[in-house]
Amino acid sequence: MRIAVLGWLIAAAVLAALVAALLRYMTAMPGASHAGPLPPLAPEGRALVERLRGHVTALALSERNFDLERPAKYVESAFAARGLKPTAHPFESGGRIVRNIEIAIGSGASIVVGAHYDTVPGSPGADDNASAVAALIELAGLLAGRTPPAGRALRLVAFANEEPPYFLSGEMGSFAWARRARQLGEPLLAMFSLEMLGYYRDAPGSQQYPFPLGVFYPDRADFIAFVGDLGSRDLVRSALAAWRAGVPFPSQGVAAPALIPGVTWSDHWSFRRHGYPAIMITDTAFYRYPHYHQPSDTPEKLDYERLARVTLGLAAMLPELLRDLP
Repeated sequence: MRIAVLGWLIAAAVLAALVAALLRYMTAMPGASHAGPLPPLAPEGRALVERLRGHVTALALSERNFDLERPAKYVESAFAARGLKPTAHPFESGGRIVRNIEIAIGSGASIVVGAHYDTVPGSPGADDNASAVAALIELAGLLAGRTPPAGRALRLVAFANEEPPYFLSGEMGSFAWARRARQLGEPLLAMFSLEMLGYYRDAPGSQQYPFPLGVFYPDRADFIAFVGDLGSRDLVRSALAAWRAGVPFPSQGVAAPALIPGVTWSDHWSFRRHGYPAIMITDTAFYRYPHYHQPSDTPEKLDYERLARVTLGLAAMLPELLRDLP
């Protein structure tokens, strides 16, 4: 009996050590999150706040699910207003033709930055995902004048069909895009899915996590998160290191098993399915936002100043990664 008990104790100790090692592997990240007051926004940042608010308000007039023509035209017009020439990538889905909309800056091995412009039925989708589409539009304007390194490119893509009934299926716009890239043999360095970027709170207890991650992370919903599966851990760490080196905004990162709810729940899933390194950048969606997938996901719920800071942070981070990623 004593030998059996000892065996169980040893097995339990080994299991506990393995779990602790996995959690450490998932949560150990380079650098440190910004702490303390945020620096004042420069005048261009204040102007960006209002442009982002305008995009979200225009996109979130109504749901964007089956009929995607209105939001698609808005995105194309917004790109064109910045002197950019968007390329449409149409595909058939559910008996209709929808399209992904792309801006390419440079040519060669690419970083893809994407955001879906559709919503669940019944929701105007201010945070999910007009906030990220607004950031994508403004990123295109902020980065279009910068010349990428030779042989490198930045591709910004507004995707159709991320939400149900297409969610995590071959009919997602991002799946169609990634499949085409793989068929053409296009070299992709990384893909970043922008998924809900606009909701922040400073109150204790405003941030939730899947068990047991709450032990390792802050309980205030005041940060932006870099999230990937275990196979994209290197990309999570590289992106977070670049962010923390140059962006004064709180940030957290995790590389977790895909079975944890939310880890794969965006367009990066499509790229992972095609073998590309891909992660999500997010305000953590339903882990903090009480209006997730609801009719109440409306523009006045969002924090446009912090959305502007995140957008400016992405504009600073992406050129660094475009230069440094192998």
